[in-house]
Amino acid sequence: MASHGVTYEDLSYRELEKVRQFRRDLIKAIPLALISIPPFANYLVFVLMYFFPRQLLIPHFWTPKQQAEYRQVYHSLRAQYHWPILKGLQQVSRQVEDSQLQSRLDHLCSKVQTGANPKVSEILAVRSLFSGPPLGINRLSVDQMRQISSLFFLTPRLPGFLINRRLLVHAFELTLLDRALGRLGPHQLSDSEVRQACYVRGLNSDSVSIKQCREWLSQWLQISSSLKESEVSLLLHCLVFLSANYPNDGNHP
Repeated sequence: MASHGVTYEDLSYRELEKVRQFRRDLIKAIPLALISIPPFANYLVFVLMYFFPRQLLIPHFWTPKQQAEYRQVYHSLRAQYHWPILKGLQQVSRQVEDSQLQSRLDHLCSKVQTGANPKVSEILAVRSLFSGPPLGINRLSVDQMRQISSLFFLTPRLPGFLINRRLLVHAFELTLLDRALGRLGPHQLSDSEVRQACYVRGLNSDSVSIKQCREWLSQWLQISSSLKESEVSLLLHCLVFLSANYPNDGNHP
């Protein structure tokens, strides 16, 4: 990319996905490589990798069974933050001066909390609240940013300004991926690629059919393609709005 002057915007969807995954794999592999530097430490590393494959090995070395199992584990971890985030949004809605927008946001949060799946139009109806106060990306409290970071498996134990920067970078990556996928066409993805795309965006894709995955991904892209750069906070919150109850099986608090 550097030698040919290629930017991230020039990459195809599959190339962007490889770059995104490579970065995460590298971050995960570096500590293990450092541990194995001392003499004979590599023997200890092999033992650790055998007993802790999820924590120490990158997905490339997981078996298909392990991949499905670990996705369930990771999804259960991020699902713990769905309801706290929704409750936080309801509390913030009381600060909204526009009574109509306040009512729409409160209704949206209540609908998700009762186990229903909101429509794309209902989510986009509150988009203006996520471009400035109180829910713009630069207006979120540190606690809100930490909860959202946990949804995307980003380290929440950082100073507020660093968390904000990481969320902005992640939202930018998602936006680039969505634009590239829009150019390619979701119908061009294989079933495994569709499931991976849904999982990255917050859906427990192993628990639904491939048809439902494609429908869900279509909804996500409808919202993503409609948002302005200043509304990236809504894109990050869409993980909760769209995936908390999908599919609606009645299992909700």
